[in-house]
Amino acid sequence: MCGFAGYITEEGKAQEYSKNLLEMMNSIIHRGPDDAGTHIDDMAGLGFRRLSIIGINNGKQPMYNEDGSIVVTFNGEIYNYQTIKEDLITKGHVFKTDADTEVLVHGYEEYGKKLLKMLRGMYAFAIWDINKKEMLIARDIFGIKPLYYTNTGKDFVFGSEIKSILKFPTVKKELNEEALESYLSFQYSILEETFYKGIFRLPPAHCLLWKDGKFEIERYWEPVFNTDETISFDEAVKMVNDVMKNSIEAHKISDTEVGGFLSGGVDSSYIVARSNLDKTFSVGFDYPRCNEIPLAKTLSDYVGVKNKSKLISTKEFFDELPVILNHVDEPLSDPSCIALYFLCKLASEQVKVVLSGEGSDELFGGYNIYKSPYALAPMYKIPKPVRRGLSKAFSKLPMSFKGKNYIIRAGQDLEERYIGNAYIFRTKEVYKILKNPKKKHTPESITKPLYDKVRDKDDITKMQYIDINTWLWGDILNKADTMSMAHSLEVRVPFLDREVAKVAFSVPVKHRVDKHETKRYFRKAANEFMPDITAERKKLGFPIPVRNWLREDKYYHMVKDMLTSKEAEKFFHTGELEKLLDDHYNGKRDNSRKVWTVYAFLLWYRKHFV
Repeated sequence: MCGFAGYITEEGKAQEYSKNLLEMMNSIIHRGPDDAGTHIDDMAGLGFRRLSIIGINNGKQPMYNEDGSIVVTFNGEIYNYQTIKEDLITKGHVFKTDADTEVLVHGYEEYGKKLLKMLRGMYAFAIWDINKKEMLIARDIFGIKPLYYTNTGKDFVFGSEIKSILKFPTVKKELNEEALESYLSFQYSILEETFYKGIFRLPPAHCLLWKDGKFEIERYWEPVFNTDETISFDEAVKMVNDVMKNSIEAHKISDTEVGGFLSGGVDSSYIVARSNLDKTFSVGFDYPRCNEIPLAKTLSDYVGVKNKSKLISTKEFFDELPVILNHVDEPLSDPSCIALYFLCKLASEQVKVVLSGEGSDELFGGYNIYKSPYALAPMYKIPKPVRRGLSKAFSKLPMSFKGKNYIIRAGQDLEERYIGNAYIFRTKEVYKILKNPKKKHTPESITKPLYDKVRDKDDITKMQYIDINTWLWGDILNKADTMSMAHSLEVRVPFLDREVAKVAFSVPVKHRVDKHETKRYFRKAANEFMPDITAERKKLGFPIPVRNWLREDKYYHMVKDMLTSKEAEKFFHTGELEKLLDDHYNGKRDNSRKVWTVYAFLLWYRKHFV
């Protein structure tokens, strides 16, 4: 795992920004403390920070082709680089290193953009063709690795993190308030334009080609569910075990030791049980329901691996927040990102690379919400207009009324009630708490183009598709990259593999989810390698005791001070925020996720804009 930054400017002026390029690189030194390198010609500058994993002795970047006319900076790993390398050698290309980076240089020479369809791995890279004066930047199919860019008019600036782009002199730092509204609903920044005006994220599975001051963005891969209904349950079990064996072996390729994250859940446990790793790492909180360390210990003992764990105290959690905010370029209200920060810190003390279980739920159908179509099925026997009427009537009843949410959801189409794994503030609630809502992007308008692509699919598949295209990169992978890179740690995710996806997208929905169980065929596959208690455990996520903290005087008052601060008054009706907090504190309702979402934004804003 590494980081890069760079720019394209007016011909003959690139050298003028050489000191700025160093500042851009230094701002992301945490991504690559082992080495650094630059390329500057008359028009472009590329800078690189390296975390040495593969090709330690000869993998320096930027890297060039034989005549030096093509140069690349690359963040990530290409797991099938040896196969691609053999193909390119037969075509006459000469390799000078053992690093996977070099296949990008020669692969681009040979195949151009078609190379992207051949890559198996996690990656973000920039390739500058000096002769053609054109640049290709690209991001992996799931968005494991980040990539940002901006076009200031005369300058095209890009980087692995927004903070590096902000170091370029012609880039203005300005808050994009439009991003706030959607953030309040999704709990992460989902628009292509980030929280910084004019700075955009390149979406997963997309590439951007720059030439003559203009650029075009193209999607080169789609997560398409083409199920094969002839696949039996037992066949699905065998298929996933076979492909995961291959993926795990590919993800273990490294010139340094590889460890593993281990919670009490089936995903990380499956990776560890099949990886033959020596070291695993776990964290928990000093609240009984938020501590998975005992379960992790059970699994580590079962498979015979070492496990190092840490119990995070509430004081540590809050004391570390200011440090964590230095690394977070955009607000993210998922409190588990902070727990992940501690986990990455723990692992980085012993290894440079870890395997992790992200992506299993999205691909195999693991979230509990995916069972909702079965739960709502009895209501679907009632005519839709009647359900709609009941939904509106029940929405006016007190929150404590039993069955209220069930009736409301039954009267809504999936496209109305599901925007992804998190739905914090509804649109009306957003407009109620914001002083000056822009009313430009509603959650439904953001997800509609995605729903349109799967209009012929069942509801469970639709939900998976929404999460793969939003929640997965916006929350899950975002926090994994940010928190691991804060500690110069490379996190690899064997579930999020091109070949694994082929299998997952072919398995019938009946093998994925039923009314009793999620990711059915994967749990059965996992049963072969771990105790039933782990393989069959209900999905919990990373339990964080925010609900408890906000009902303790010390943290209640600390959060209240922020919700009524001058920063809060700039954006919000603070009286509405106080009511949300007080209702939670007094036990009237659980507003913990809503309060934390606002609180996380205000902490971030104070750190980066005040």
